[in-house]
Amino acid sequence: MRVVALTSGRNVPSSRFRVRQYVAPLRELGIEVEEWRSPIEKYDPAPTALLSKAARALKRRRAQAPSALLPRASRALKRVLRLPGVAASRFADVVWLERELLPGRSSLEHWTGRPRLFDVDDALWLQGSSGFSERIVRACAGVIAGNAFLAEHYREAGARVWIVPTAVDTEVWTPRREVSGDTWTIGWIGTSSNLPYLLPLEGALAAFLERHGDARLLVVSDGTPDFTRLPADRWRFAKWSAHAEVGLVQRMDVGLMPLPDTDWARGKCAAKMLLYMAAGIPVVVSPVGTNVEVLALGEVGLAARDPEQWLDALAALYLDRPRARRMGLLGRAVVEAEYSVRAVAPRLAAIFREVARGH
Repeated sequence: MRVVALTSGRNVPSSRFRVRQYVAPLRELGIEVEEWRSPIEKYDPAPTALLSKAARALKRRRAQAPSALLPRASRALKRVLRLPGVAASRFADVVWLERELLPGRSSLEHWTGRPRLFDVDDALWLQGSSGFSERIVRACAGVIAGNAFLAEHYREAGARVWIVPTAVDTEVWTPRREVSGDTWTIGWIGTSSNLPYLLPLEGALAAFLERHGDARLLVVSDGTPDFTRLPADRWRFAKWSAHAEVGLVQRMDVGLMPLPDTDWARGKCAAKMLLYMAAGIPVVVSPVGTNVEVLALGEVGLAARDPEQWLDALAALYLDRPRARRMGLLGRAVVEAEYSVRAVAPRLAAIFREVARGH
């Protein structure tokens, strides 16, 4: 069976964790996945020089401001660059749409091959143009949803839905081989768009670091957080890269995943939490959405709702290292059993075969 996957870009998390890491395991199951990713990262601006040049040319002809033309030109360029993948999808047995092809809108999805499956790992209906994801879904054979909250929304919209959790490649994400040295490291990894979830913890983190001189904070991201209360020598920023991410998480002694109690947060699929667990470290997380489901599978970490609870949770793990180690070991076991690529790939394969037969 040939599946064409249209993804958002090389480094977009949903492309990496919802599609690309399954290519090899699905091949072993008799399904060949051909990925066509956007040459421009979906959420990045288009090349500045090219668009500025086009905007200046249009301004000379129409006296329009470049600032008004740049977003339009960016969308046009991204649409054109999507066309080869759209064309390739016409010859597939199943088309796997990793979210929408252009950010926040329905665009070329209706021109792709059939049957189509729409893979979603965020509450897309809360962003972009009104009803855009529902319009895409109506033209699809079904939705692969990352959690029950997302699934319920698209079922109510009339779609056929399968729940497939975001998974971790446990052959890549492995525990560190030796215990860290003299420093006890609190860690957070994520895109810069998620840094606003970390900043409200600054007060609790500052208090914890003040009390424990051997503790440090490590932030791994594509952008630097705007901390104002943390001493510069007590925390470190590491620029994210696909090559370095596993090693950086392996340096952590505890992983953080704070979230607000909102519908957008309930649409998230606990990927950050699962990466920490795959690396064998305990977690402290907000009890929101999928995080709650994962916490219910065993004592893999602690839940925290307010700054005082975050401070208490960190102190509990810092003071009781054997308990923290047990949590890390159990977290690794939970990921291997429930959220590993090897465990989830057969579920995806079954969905593709079912959809292809029914078309």
